[in-house]
Amino acid sequence: MFRTRASLATLLVAAVLAGCSTGGKSSDSDNAPAAPDASDGRCESSGADFTLGKVASAELLEQARKASGSQVARILKPHDVMTLEYRSERLNLNVDEKGVVTRVNCG
Repeated sequence: MFRTRASLATLLVAAVLAGCSTGGKSSDSDNAPAAPDASDGRCESSGADFTLGKVASAELLEQARKASGSQVARILKPHDVMTLEYRSERLNLNVDEKGVVTRVNCG
């Protein structure tokens, strides 16, 4: 009885793992992933370097978001509570106490 359950469990795990495999490259060109373009939503912080030294505002944040190619952006003030997960599509404008942008990064 135990041996049968163990065999079925092993078979189930093997089937699940087989379903997760990529199977290598396909010869069919229709299944090839499209090449990423410049507007794939990933943040490129160097595009928003023009904000350094400027006073942060909603308009500046939107300009920086578009220039960096990111999907979302936020202004981080000193002592702000923030999430720490890395998101490749998010732009961060770090400001000082006076609201001047001191650092630009993605995440």
